[in-house]
Amino acid sequence: MDAGLSRKEILARLTAIGEDGEVLDAILVTHEHTDHVAGLVPMARCAGRRNIPVYLTTLTSPAIPWGEYTPALERFQAGSSFTVGDIEVDSFTVPHDAADPVAFSFRTQGIKISQVTDLGYLPDSIKVHVAGSDLLILESNHDLDMLKVGPYPWSVKQRVMGRNGHLSNDVVSNFIRNDLDTRTSTLILGHISEHNNHPAIVQLAAAQALEGRTLFTKLVVAEPRHQTEVFVY
Repeated sequence: MDAGLSRKEILARLTAIGEDGEVLDAILVTHEHTDHVAGLVPMARCAGRRNIPVYLTTLTSPAIPWGEYTPALERFQAGSSFTVGDIEVDSFTVPHDAADPVAFSFRTQGIKISQVTDLGYLPDSIKVHVAGSDLLILESNHDLDMLKVGPYPWSVKQRVMGRNGHLSNDVVSNFIRNDLDTRTSTLILGHISEHNNHPAIVQLAAAQALEGRTLFTKLVVAEPRHQTEVFVY
């Protein structure tokens, strides 16, 4: 899902967990921003298989600079579902400043995994889509105080804080307190800003939000530039 790192880095990370990145069944794209597609074309034309299908929305496709090579594209409408191998994939719209941004839930053998990043707020529709997730990967992008005094220009700060920007630690904490599904056994918080947040702040805020909910939920903070452990169900 997404390919924002270089092909070399993605392949190295896959190798580190025992996976062969040159025989992927598919690449799924959430939106066209560079930190999600910088390595997309090189990955799609891996030497082992030149036509790895790329799944993306009809409106996202023309927003990506393909250059001289366009991979095999599987276009879909945001909100639709499709199958990759034995995995059922559900797409759903997220509020972000891109052409047609989506997030995904994956279902197979009774397990549901959802990944939701790059969104300015959490509408009820998204809460419905991630309900019942055994593992949920959610953005906890910025600390509001750090963002306000941080190095970004004011226009960028407004974008990040806006309803089509990114989720703050406070918004995520409110979601954990009020809406996190009791079925979710693992909550991974990621897409953490290296300038406007810190993993320790994310950990503290989320842990406090989990207190008192009597949930058996494992909290994991995905630090920038570091791989998490492998999660097996």
